[in-house]
Amino acid sequence: MNIKVLIVDDHKIMREGLCKLLKNKSNISVIGEAENGRDALNMAKAYNPNVVLMDVLMPDLNGIEATKTILSHSPDTRIIALSSHGGKEFVTGMLGAGASGYLLKDCAFDELVDAIESVYAKHTYLSREIADVLVNEYVSKFQSGIQEKREDLTSREREVLQLISEGNSTREIAKSLFVSIKTVESHRQRLMQKLNLFSIPELTKYAIKMGLTALEN
Repeated sequence: MNIKVLIVDDHKIMREGLCKLLKNKSNISVIGEAENGRDALNMAKAYNPNVVLMDVLMPDLNGIEATKTILSHSPDTRIIALSSHGGKEFVTGMLGAGASGYLLKDCAFDELVDAIESVYAKHTYLSREIADVLVNEYVSKFQSGIQEKREDLTSREREVLQLISEGNSTREIAKSLFVSIKTVESHRQRLMQKLNLFSIPELTKYAIKMGLTALEN
């Protein structure tokens, strides 16, 4: 058994540390590293990894959207969220996007290896802390009987929303997405109409709430 692993994280020291540790495992091969979601899409297509270790919050394209896109092209790829964020919006976002596992970055290395081997065998792996988050969320919804409203945003609208919330100008967003300024303005207008939010600060707060970005970014 040789498990091909792609590491996706915007922190170089994290990628290098994982590479060094995983190279000591005879059944695991690190086939590439990506520093953001967009690079991850290209590398996943090029190298066809069995397992992707995916950070959740990254600039330009977050792990949730990257996971959705990778799985739309390669449904057999198994994705493990490896994040320092364990909030319900991040956990439900990644699992809803199709991730097979979720671990916090302070997990033991042996647990990470167990998770890789488990999802490769087509099982789901959640750390104890993440399982607690999901159980608490389920119980809370069951008791209240309230289902959270889900906004009907397209994948491109979520991309634009993330880039807006990260402080990018209309021109910068257009350049990043290879579209016209007019197209970006149109996306922003539809976002505001759908969400009933009419300022950049309001859009930013919404993006943080939905786990598309964080204040630290």
